Amino acid sequence: MKILLDTHILLWALSNDERLPGKARSLIENEENEIHYSMISLWEVEIKRLAHPDAMPVSAEELFHYCKQSGYQKTDIKEEHVFAMKKLRRKENAPPHKDPFDRMLICQAIVEDMTFVTHDSLIPYYEEPCILAV
Repeated sequence: MKILLDTHILLWALSNDERLPGKARSLIENEENEIHYSMISLWEVEIKRLAHPDAMPVSAEELFHYCKQSGYQKTDIKEEHVFAMKKLRRKENAPPHKDPFDRMLICQAIVEDMTFVTHDSLIPYYEEPCILAV
């Protein structure tokens, strides 16, 4: 299975954080799965680090190196990922979700036929079959 990690899952996995849900840990540690990270996550981390250095302990460059050391595969941003956003819909009456990084990650997973693993309770409101909330 090709798995795309949401940014917080990626950070938790690389730091062996206790917040990483067991289901996510099992998927990541399963050698039959291809684990992917997105350039979008690097972009998100760097923006958040520059805005709040105390809240984001790693830079995008450091995250890139940790991903490479862990054998995770990089997913670049393609035009098709951006174009897929126009089809992305949320459940009617869903709570607001304003994170553009998450929307792009979902679109990458859709286009690249990946399973998007997240712990964000607002993501499943998109009702996309690629989303796996853990």
